[in-house]
Amino acid sequence: MACLICGPKLATCGIVISIWGVIMLAMLGIFFRTHSAVLIEDVPLTEADMKEDKNPPQNIFTLYNQVGYNCFIAAGIYVLVGAFSFCQIKLNNRKEYLVH
Repeated sequence: MACLICGPKLATCGIVISIWGVIMLAMLGIFFRTHSAVLIEDVPLTEADMKEDKNPPQNIFTLYNQVGYNCFIAAGIYVLVGAFSFCQIKLNNRKEYLVH
């Protein structure tokens, strides 16, 4: 049995937002993995990260990579939301053809 949860407009909105989220977060993930200097403000650095470590750049690069992985995970979640929205659009289209 099909589980119709949202209407066609909400499902379409979910697809649009999912596409935007996947593109944006995938690009951010790539830029974090390449250690883009512009994104240094978005890396969760503390003063202890730089003083306690004997090799501070390596610690910063590790934090960059972790944020990049988080972006890829969030992009994956957006893919799931997009797939759910696509299924909802298909169920709404199928419902239109049913005779009541």
